[in-house]
Amino acid sequence: MRTFELSTSARDQMAEVTHLVRGAVRESGVKDGFAIVYCPHTTAGMAINENADPDVVRDVLRRLDEIYPWHHREDRHAEGNTAAHLKAITTGSSQTVLIAGGNLVLGTWQGIYFCEFDGPRSRRFYVKIVEDRC
Repeated sequence: MRTFELSTSARDQMAEVTHLVRGAVRESGVKDGFAIVYCPHTTAGMAINENADPDVVRDVLRRLDEIYPWHHREDRHAEGNTAAHLKAITTGSSQTVLIAGGNLVLGTWQGIYFCEFDGPRSRRFYVKIVEDRC
């Protein structure tokens, strides 16, 4: 299992980490299997989405803010970051990506993102590479 550290620079940010996951696959030597990309934080998540047009990331973050406004008069959580928790629940804490021929099986426009919803912070995520044995 590989551990990756990253520092986020905004309250809401989608940092593309595809290159890090690809590197972990390459270093593992696994030709066929899958990679699990896991975020251990309750106010951050992992997503697979378009990586060609940066407007998609901006639009996704804006729309998540519309759905989960940062301040809500009925929120009771003392830290005041209920919206970040809801966004993390929505994106999920992990993604699984197939590996074939030593490469991640992603669509032409897909990338893997670490999604920060309560930054800026120092964060980490894990990549576990599992080889097919059949």
